[in-house]
Amino acid sequence: MGQNEITPHLFRTEYSKIVAVLCRKFHLKHMEIAEDIASETFLKASEIWAVKGIPDNPTAWLYTVAKNKTKDYFKHISVFETQIKEAIKSDEMEAEQAFEFSNENISDSQLAMIFAVCNPINPIGAQICLALQILCGFSVEEIANAFLAKPETIKKRLQRARTNLRNDNFQIRSLNETEIKSRLDTVLKTLYLLFNEGYFSKSNNQLIRKDLCLEAIRLTLVLTENLSTNTPKTNALLALMYFQSSRLEARTNDKGEAVLFDEQDKSLWDKRLIERGNYYLTNACKGFADWTKYHLEASIAYWHTTAMDQNKWPYILQLYNQLILIEYSPVTALNRTFAFAKVYGHKEAIAEAEKLHLDENSHYHGLLGYLYTNTNRDKAIYHYKQAIRLTKSKTEKQTLTREIERLNK
Repeated sequence: MGQNEITPHLFRTEYSKIVAVLCRKFHLKHMEIAEDIASETFLKASEIWAVKGIPDNPTAWLYTVAKNKTKDYFKHISVFETQIKEAIKSDEMEAEQAFEFSNENISDSQLAMIFAVCNPINPIGAQICLALQILCGFSVEEIANAFLAKPETIKKRLQRARTNLRNDNFQIRSLNETEIKSRLDTVLKTLYLLFNEGYFSKSNNQLIRKDLCLEAIRLTLVLTENLSTNTPKTNALLALMYFQSSRLEARTNDKGEAVLFDEQDKSLWDKRLIERGNYYLTNACKGFADWTKYHLEASIAYWHTTAMDQNKWPYILQLYNQLILIEYSPVTALNRTFAFAKVYGHKEAIAEAEKLHLDENSHYHGLLGYLYTNTNRDKAIYHYKQAIRLTKSKTEKQTLTREIERLNK
């Protein structure tokens, strides 16, 4: 992996960790200081690595530089001495002591950070945007795609949310049970969106962003290891992530093109991850009567990984029927229609799909193209072309183009 590949990868995986750890030093009110130090660290890496090459352990190199830059800040920036240090007890912050980028410190800092930014002072949508940017390293464009909103709208929402946190003088600290319960739903939704951005990214040419999926799983695992956050809903979300991740290798071919579910090589499905999904789904259902969105989606994902063929689709359709009542979304409606086609046939599913009237949705046209494939070649091609026009994903365009070429033959 060359520098052009490794630096963006490390930025995605390590930038948010550095910010989280430093924010425990500077406290949330001074979040921008931590972000500046992290940015300077990566700037220095890009300059030095271009000349001397990538070090043997680039992650450790980044942590060392970030630590040294923090020490320099403590020593030389007078703003710290006059505005910050007096407000923080000396036994809580010593630049030269207990300041390590250990796995435990990183994990604790990120968990504390995500609960800190999920502050009720901000609307739920703003909390999620802020957490995606700070903890997960999302760009404004990626957040906009996740919310199907304009980048300028997201930028303004983030600015307001940051201002609210500063004005509230909120600090990263241990939370009580009431605070954890009030914010856990937002935290879970943030991790859910993080995983989805990794599983299928609209804003990047890569269809699958494995690093984001793994990061979402890692953070959700941290929640299951804490008694206060190890809830049935948390376990259901983790089960969903494991089931979906088990099919990552089969979702693209050697050319990086998407492989439709019906054409996936099941031997590439990761049985170990499926077993982990089964374990956490079982935990999620213990003594729990009311199924949540995550329970239903995890159960749907479970049925997708089973060896049964047609016999599983009535179960999947029933689960989608329940899910759409809990939380309607265009994606859920389209996925339900795909399951409907498996149970009742393509002709009936076309009528079902057209009721949705999602004419500006690329997946809507992609689904109709698939449904028309065996009955009306011209209509199938028309809808695939519409999907190509509407999608932002280069990989998805390639996949749809491949389907058109197949129909033309």
